[in-house]
Amino acid sequence: MRMPARVLAGLGLALLAAAPALAQDDGPKIDTGDTAWMLTSTALVLMMTIPGLALFYAGMVRKKNVLATMMQSFAITALVTVVWSIIGYSLAFGEGNAYVGDLSKLFLSGVAENWDKPFTLGTGDAAVAFTIPETVFLTFQMTFAIITPALITGAFADRMKFSALVIFNILWTILIYSPVAHWVWHPNGWIFGLGALDFAGGTVVHINAGVAGLICAITLGKRLGYGHDNMSPFNLALAVIGASLLWVGWFGFNAGSAGGAGARAGMAMLVTQIAAGAATLSWLFAEWATKGKPSVLGAISGAVAGLVAITPASGFVLPVPALIIGLVAGLAGFWGATALKHMCGYDDSLDAFGVHGVCGIVGSLLTGVFAYGALSATTAAPEGVSGSFDQFIIQLEATAAVFAYSAIGTFILLKITDVIVGLRVAEDEEREGLDVTQHGERIA
Repeated sequence: MRMPARVLAGLGLALLAAAPALAQDDGPKIDTGDTAWMLTSTALVLMMTIPGLALFYAGMVRKKNVLATMMQSFAITALVTVVWSIIGYSLAFGEGNAYVGDLSKLFLSGVAENWDKPFTLGTGDAAVAFTIPETVFLTFQMTFAIITPALITGAFADRMKFSALVIFNILWTILIYSPVAHWVWHPNGWIFGLGALDFAGGTVVHINAGVAGLICAITLGKRLGYGHDNMSPFNLALAVIGASLLWVGWFGFNAGSAGGAGARAGMAMLVTQIAAGAATLSWLFAEWATKGKPSVLGAISGAVAGLVAITPASGFVLPVPALIIGLVAGLAGFWGATALKHMCGYDDSLDAFGVHGVCGIVGSLLTGVFAYGALSATTAAPEGVSGSFDQFIIQLEATAAVFAYSAIGTFILLKITDVIVGLRVAEDEEREGLDVTQHGERIA
C-alpha cells in the first residue's frame, strides 16, 4: 500500500526537525541489556528474603513461632525499604568520607534529575561508571540492605519482642549496615581504598549479619528449655522450599553484582553453582561420617554455607577454586553449627553465625588466596588483582574490621533498644509462642 504524499512529507519534516537534536545527543547511553539483567537480579535478591528466607527460617522453628518468624522477614523488608529510601542509601553511597556517606542523597535527592542516564558511583579517578540508571542500582542495593538484618533474626528466633525488632533494625540499618557498605563498596570507602575484595557481600552482608547474630544470641540469652526440651523443626519441607528459593535467588545476588550482563556475570553464576553443590556434599558427608545419617537439614544448610562462602569471591575466582571454597565451606559450616556452638555454649537458634559468620569469613579470606587477576582487570589496572599473601592479609584486615565494628555496634544498639522497650518477651509469652503473644494469630 502506497503512503500518501502528505504523510511522507510530514515524516520528512519531522525527521529534519529531529536531526539536530539527534546529532547533539551524543552522551552516555543506558545499556538496555545490562539494565534488563539488573532488574531481573534485583527481583531475584528480593525473592531471597520474601519468600525465601521467610520460609527457610519458619520451617526450622517450632509451630508456635512459625508466623512470627515469617513476619520478621516480611516486616524487615518493608521497614528497610523505607529507611533505605530516606537515609540509608545516602549514608552508604553518598560521597561523604572514608567512613560514611553524606546526606546529599537524603530522601533520594538527585535521583529524579538523572533517572534516564547511566549512573556513576563516586567522583574523580576512582569513580565507577555503570551502564544502568541509578534507580536500578539503588533498588538492587536496597535488596542487599533488606536481607542482611533479616539474616540476623535466625540467631534470636523464638524470643525477641516485635517492638524491639523494629527499633533495633532501624538503628542497625542506619548505623551498622550503611557505613560498612560505604567502607567496602564506595570508591571513597577506606576498605575499598585498602584494596580488599568483596564482590557481592562477604563482609557487608554475611560477616556483618553473622557477627551481629552472635551478639544478639549471647545478649538475649538461651531459649527457655534449650538443651533439654524438644526444639525440632516444625516443618522441614518449608525450609527446603526456602533454601531452594535462596539458591536460585543467589544468582541475582552474585551474578547481579557484576553490574551488567557480561562475561564476569557469567563466571560469577557458574562458580556460585559449583560452590553450592560442593558445600552441600561436604556438609552431608561430614554429617554422615559423624552422626550416621545425612539429614535434609544438613543438605540445605550445606548449600547455604557454600553460597555464603562464594559470595565475596564470585567475581574473582575460577571454577576449580570455587570447588575448593565450597568443600571447605561445607566443613566449616558444619563445624560452626555444631561443635563451635556447643563448645562456646551460646544459643544461635538457626545458626546465623555458624553458617553466615563462619562461612563468610572463610570466603573472604580464600578470595585473597584464589583471586584470578584477569577477572578484575580494567583499563586502569590491566593485570587486575590476583591471589597472594599480601592480598590475604588485606582480606584479613577487612574481615577483622567488619567483625569488630559489627560486634561492638550491635551490642550498643541492643542495649539502647533494651532501655527503650526491652529486648526479650516474658517467660510465659515465650512458652505460649510469639505467634499468639506478639501478633494474636496462630496456625490451626
